[in-house]
Amino acid sequence: MTSDEIAEVRRFNRLVLQVAGLRIERADPATPEARWCVAQYFGELDRRFEAGFDPGASLPAEDAELIPPKGAFLVASVDGHPVGSGAIKAIGPGVGSLKRMWVADAVRGLGVGRRILKALEDEARGLGLTTLRLETNDTLREAIHLYRTAGYREVSPFNSDPYARHWFEKVLN
Repeated sequence: MTSDEIAEVRRFNRLVLQVAGLRIERADPATPEARWCVAQYFGELDRRFEAGFDPGASLPAEDAELIPPKGAFLVASVDGHPVGSGAIKAIGPGVGSLKRMWVADAVRGLGVGRRILKALEDEARGLGLTTLRLETNDTLREAIHLYRTAGYREVSPFNSDPYARHWFEKVLN
């Protein structure tokens, strides 16, 4: 093994140990940590989408919709530093929408997204939601894989988000 490979293994091992201490907590979407996560999410979409991303053109998720009893905003952190986020908001009787799910590059592939998704599903159940829906874009292949392997099934379009190319739904048990 080269010294670069050894350094990479050590870095990966440190990340795994840090992620073992991952905390996922409900947060007010107006906090600096929540705002930072959403800014990172929007920035990533802008970089990855061929024509960029304009948050004003997408379906809204206002702060008041992301706090109980209408929804929830979660921030994932390691050692007090945000590394991911996600939100749910009620969109109809018993139906919620998954919004703003993001995971930092440094912890991708370590199960953080799956843990955030599970926590969001638990929050949804606590809010009395029985079905979760989401829309996503072709370029977010990691997200599409996560949703499919977490039991979300692709359905016909249920909204007109201009960036959406895939719509998913899951009935919560």
